[in-house]
Amino acid sequence: MGIDQWAIAVMESLGVVGAGLLVAIESLFPPIPSEIILPLAGFTASRGSFPLVGAIIATTIGSLVGALGLYYLGRYVGVARLRRWADRVPLMSADDVDRSMVWFGTHDRIAVLTGRFVPIVRSLVSIPAGVERMNLGLFLLLTVIGSGIWNSLFIILGFVLGENWNLVEGWMSQYSRLILVIAIVAVAIIVVLRIRRYRRARRAGAAAADADAD
Repeated sequence: MGIDQWAIAVMESLGVVGAGLLVAIESLFPPIPSEIILPLAGFTASRGSFPLVGAIIATTIGSLVGALGLYYLGRYVGVARLRRWADRVPLMSADDVDRSMVWFGTHDRIAVLTGRFVPIVRSLVSIPAGVERMNLGLFLLLTVIGSGIWNSLFIILGFVLGENWNLVEGWMSQYSRLILVIAIVAVAIIVVLRIRRYRRARRAGAAAADADAD
């Protein structure tokens, strides 16, 4: 049984509760694609298994539950652990964590809101929000708004397309590939800059050692 058939079976058996449960799982485990689950929820609603509005509400609650789980994971991990882990990773340091948290602290609202529209980031953005101990009420509000828009879009598309719901998956595959290419380029640039910084630091250290020896 494919993931689409399994998802339909869950939603037809449990109704809107099943739709919300699937989205909560998708939020906690990003490899499960929401671009399949959400249009399927719309398609299942179009077959009369549950109302369209109920699907939107249930999936948004599911997104909220998943986001809360990752938020509290971030609070548990904390900055101190992240700094220790960063010091053990090549080309990274505790200072990188500090700079990242300063950036997130400045842009946390826009990051949490817009992050809901980006694959993988949609789930993972909850973790730094927890690490930074972002105000819980604000976090919940932004998550409901962002996830509500995202879920509504795909559920309505699935409802309108009906049997052709899988067209959404094709559109989203192109979007996801674009995001992936951008992420790879960004990571490559960061790695190159880190290597250059590391080499400059080594040369500066060697020059200082030679000067002391003289």
